[in-house]
Amino acid sequence: MTVATSLTKRYQNILRATIQHYIATAEPVGSRTLVEEYNFSVSSATIRQALGKLEKDGLLYQPHTSAGRIPSDCGYRIYVDSLMTPDNKIGQKIEQRLTKELRRETYSFESLLQRATQILANLSGYIALITLPQTSTNQLRHLQLVEVSSTQVMLVIVTENYQTQSILIDLPASNCQNESNNEDNLTEELHILSNFLNAQLKGKCISDFATLNWREIDQNFACYRDFLKQLLQQLHYSLKSSISTPIMVHGVSEVLRQPEFSQLQQVQMLLHLLEEEQDQLLPLIFETFEHQPLNRRVSIKIGSENPLESMRPCTLISAIYRQGDIPVGSVGIIGPTRMLYENTISLVESTADYLSETLR
Repeated sequence: MTVATSLTKRYQNILRATIQHYIATAEPVGSRTLVEEYNFSVSSATIRQALGKLEKDGLLYQPHTSAGRIPSDCGYRIYVDSLMTPDNKIGQKIEQRLTKELRRETYSFESLLQRATQILANLSGYIALITLPQTSTNQLRHLQLVEVSSTQVMLVIVTENYQTQSILIDLPASNCQNESNNEDNLTEELHILSNFLNAQLKGKCISDFATLNWREIDQNFACYRDFLKQLLQQLHYSLKSSISTPIMVHGVSEVLRQPEFSQLQQVQMLLHLLEEEQDQLLPLIFETFEHQPLNRRVSIKIGSENPLESMRPCTLISAIYRQGDIPVGSVGIIGPTRMLYENTISLVESTADYLSETLR
């Protein structure tokens, strides 16, 4: 039996009211406040007794003896898992705004993510984070070989999520290239090679490029086999080396106005994490919780549940966005544990759904 199910309906209602009032005011909550502002139809003494039991259970605590109670991380966990309902209307609001502002052909996918991060931060009032798609799982959409000089070509690729990558590579000193008597011949050969590669590789994952079975390559292109193998292996390792996916961040100035961040040391630690240690933050965002309720598609780490010390005063809510069935990136929000969870969960879920639909 969980702590939530062991609580009577009255205790659940008192815990819910205490947390909601504290989220709204940032002030410790006492029995008198609950009696005056919530219709419990019981005496102040009964409320006081209930608050004492909830504190004994570790769901509330007093910052000092003369104050009211505030939620603990465990109290927030019970609230999020059992006592609140996400606000679907706020989710619909961000979907409508994203659709209105981002359905433009002039947006690259990266600039679309930048704007989506800004909108998410503005609507939530917290720090919004969106990762660029993980390149290693991207599929090839198109490639083109372009002549740079008589000895070099550039490979330009476009992935399914419209990211581009270019690589310079030396032409092999082979009979294939020696037979090219002029620039027109080289341009024509590169065009033929580009068409061949598109036919062979379109829709394949970039991560598979280094292990392709080159025996299956058409014999008409046998003289290019070593060159193509070298080129695509370089492409694979180049993309793999850039796998430390940048995280787009917006809304820092707004959330730092919250009273929880009044201590300079906490602010400095959080800013250092966001600016200098994104490699530590990325694994926390780009994952799914195995133990979330079945009807929830977000990961929620509250306070001490975060493994990084700089995140302990915070809650991180994140959701995966996908390309088809493949997880490629993540949408996240960081705010104080005194977070408006009903809104934030819906905002994160809806933004992830929008990005998945866009990639589809």
